[in-house]
Parts: sequence; structure tokens; C-alpha cells
Amino acid sequence: MTQQMILMLLAGVGVGIGASFSGLGGGFLMVPLLLFLGYSAQKAVGTSFLAILVISASALLAHNKLANVDYRTGILLGLGGILGAQIGARLLEHVSTANFKKVFAVILAGLAGYLFFRS
Repeated sequence: MTQQMILMLLAGVGVGIGASFSGLGGGFLMVPLLLFLGYSAQKAVGTSFLAILVISASALLAHNKLANVDYRTGILLGLGGILGAQIGARLLEHVSTANFKKVFAVILAGLAGYLFFRS
């Protein structure tokens, strides 16, 4: 097993804990890691979604056992997300990795500021 494979497994553990604990999704952790490893923005986002799919399925099972799932709301959000995901993936094809990093950083900083200052 290579060092990069071990790093990915450990990152997956961290992202799984963070995503299941916070509900923010693993992308906010996984995408920066993949960008740091040299992935293009498009490949980092696409790869993170595969990892998130696996992590989300596991987190759903755990939260279901604790009766913490509103299936109706989750399905409605997911159905809307299907359309949004198709649009977002196509839009990302027209954004350079350098510009993506800037936009992603602004979104993360904005989210952090909102959570920090929210009463």
C-alpha cells in the first residue's frame, strides 16, 4: 500500500467523522485535499462525490439507527439536488482550477464567518 493510499484512507476516516458529525458533507474537506495533491478542480470535485456517496450511505445507516432521519425532507432535497448537480457539473467545466480555488475559498470563508458570528 502506497503512502498516498494510506493518506486517502486516513483522510476518508476524518471526512467521514466530520461529515457525519456536522452534516456539511465531505466536499469541504475532500476537495481541498485533492487540490493540494494536484488534482484539477473538475477531477477533485468529481472524485470527492464518489467518496461522499460511500460516506453518505454509511452515515445514513448510522443516523437511521438513531432515528435522526426525516426521509420526506431528505428525498425532496435530493430530488431538487439532482437537477442542481447536473447544472453545477456542467458549469464547472468552464472554470479554471485557479479560479475554482478562489471561489471555493470565498465560499468556505463566508460559511465560516456565518457560523462563527451567528447567534
